[in-house]
Amino acid sequence: MKRSTSVAAAVALTAALALTACDSAPRGTDDGPRPEAARGSTGPAVLAPGRPGEPARTLSPEEARREVPPDTPNSADFSYVQMMVVHHGQALRMTSLAPKQAGSARVKQLAARIAAAQGPEIGAMRGWLENNGGPRPHAGHDHATMPGMATAAQLARLKSARGAAFDELFLKLMVTHHEGAVTMAGEVLARGNNVQVEEMANDVIAQQTAEIDRMRSM
Repeated sequence: MKRSTSVAAAVALTAALALTACDSAPRGTDDGPRPEAARGSTGPAVLAPGRPGEPARTLSPEEARREVPPDTPNSADFSYVQMMVVHHGQALRMTSLAPKQAGSARVKQLAARIAAAQGPEIGAMRGWLENNGGPRPHAGHDHATMPGMATAAQLARLKSARGAAFDELFLKLMVTHHEGAVTMAGEVLARGNNVQVEEMANDVIAQQTAEIDRMRSM
């Protein structure tokens, strides 16, 4: 993923800065003389990890802070979050049918797990939008064209299905739905900039990939 190296470096630098802050507190006389700070800085030097194949660099605390890349959300981040709220919402509508219409206890349990996970995720994504200035007009695509979305005709068939017929159609539609979510998450990992969105996308990939494997075995 394109942000993996920069994020790892940012985490390492942030941790180093935290250690620097702790280390810069006054010490007792028993600790002996303090090392000289890098490049005239008022604090000790920070060791910044290099890129693959490159050596680490020694930076002053001020230089290290400037090295941490900003994670200001871009249009890809906003598009992903807004679309995923809608995408998850359809999954909840589908899972809400299972308690009364599914024939298999395993399908009912699966639907309950999906609902228990995606409901709070919708809340987290809406919270992210609120904390970052709210939804962006025209940030997303047409909801009907999002990867994995069931059509109105497919949803109507699911609503009318019962027992084994419901189970078969539910699993088919939900596998496709999850695959679409994984595709969307992969796209924002390649194009987005916000670390929190990246974390949410990685969670979607891990959780829904595992559920796809489970559904295919049912």
